[in-house]
Amino acid sequence: MTTFGAAGSDQGITALAEASWSHDLGGPDERARSATYLARVYGELLGERFDVIHDHSGYEGVVLALHSGVAPVVVHTIHGELTEPMESFYREVMDRVRLCAISLSQAASAPALKVAGIVHNAVEVPAAPPTQTHERYLIEVARITPDKGQHLAIQVARRTGRKLILAGKVERTGDGRRYFEEKVEPHLGPTVEYYPNVAGQQKARLISRAAAGIFPLQWAEPFGLAMVECMVAGTPVVALRFGSTTELIEHGVTGFLAEDVDGLVTAVGRIDEIDRVRCAEVARERFGPHHMAQRYLSVYRRGTVELEPFRSDGSRSDDAITLPQALPTR
Repeated sequence: MTTFGAAGSDQGITALAEASWSHDLGGPDERARSATYLARVYGELLGERFDVIHDHSGYEGVVLALHSGVAPVVVHTIHGELTEPMESFYREVMDRVRLCAISLSQAASAPALKVAGIVHNAVEVPAAPPTQTHERYLIEVARITPDKGQHLAIQVARRTGRKLILAGKVERTGDGRRYFEEKVEPHLGPTVEYYPNVAGQQKARLISRAAAGIFPLQWAEPFGLAMVECMVAGTPVVALRFGSTTELIEHGVTGFLAEDVDGLVTAVGRIDEIDRVRCAEVARERFGPHHMAQRYLSVYRRGTVELEPFRSDGSRSDDAITLPQALPTR
């Protein structure tokens, strides 16, 4: 297996991108950086032969993989919201590429697409076992943008008498900056702390010690890595019932789903009902790297993968969910 990535990645990675390029993510230079990286990748691949190319890079990567002739099987994981332009592109290639969605919610937003299956993202599982001890603060780890609803997290924290930690970069758009300046920054102080850039041990510590993660999303997010990072650490999550949250959160086991701000306030009042050790066990089973790898191996070998025995309403079932008829398997 050959894995390409950026300088500073784990051992065994062939580094073809400078670590400093990460500062351009989310900005106007991201597309140029991505294209440069892909040019280097396919420069390395030319003349080689692989069984499968698994692409996570986007449109350019799919086109290069299809026309390079490097591998007979191309798998592509769809990341992000499936807008109409994205759906149009994927319709052009879906008979030649094994498309994987990262959630049922994402796949259902474009029912005309053929998908090989739904494979949830994985996160690194903490080495430390979870404990029942925690502090009283709430945490939201997310980009500062109206879509993430930090202004609602501030309301919930105040109504429940809890401190709130917001961790994430301000989105590099005019709307993102205005949102921070008008809806978030005026509330910063002893009860609302802001960390613009957290990673590594600091991030793990803030998440594991929180009473709960709070995610009042204002859009149908196709997946929520930060929510999963909380749950695998044993930190329950409270979120609005929107997008993929009903697939990721097991209501009453790894957190609570709510319909509105009042519901989030009620959910925060119930977080001590969650067994944090059980929360971590369930989340680590569902979102650990081994589980994700096994499901992708099924796509590589057979071209399809069945959904997990987990209903979209947040409850488990003894029977595996099958893809809706509008989402034919390959």
